[in-house]
Amino acid sequence: MTAYWISTYLEVLDTTKLQAYAALAGPALEAAGGTFLARGLPEAVYESGREQRSVLIEFPSVEAAVAAHDSEAYQAALEALGDGAVRDLRIVPGA
Repeated sequence: MTAYWISTYLEVLDTTKLQAYAALAGPALEAAGGTFLARGLPEAVYESGREQRSVLIEFPSVEAAVAAHDSEAYQAALEALGDGAVRDLRIVPGA
């Protein structure tokens, strides 16, 4: 069953660190089987929605998404990000 990695950026504190993270995270997550479906700021926000950067990545399974997060390559990306952003990250199984 597919799984989705949903990440929202509650606050960006350092764009240089965010750029360093993105340079490492994208290739790491793609190498781990992830496919980027959406990323960026919302075009429309409803109800209690927020104007914040969001990223949606599809993985073949929850296990693959968790393994991608825990991989050495992605952990290096997180180290580069450090305190550069406050994020909310979820891995959700597909329906």
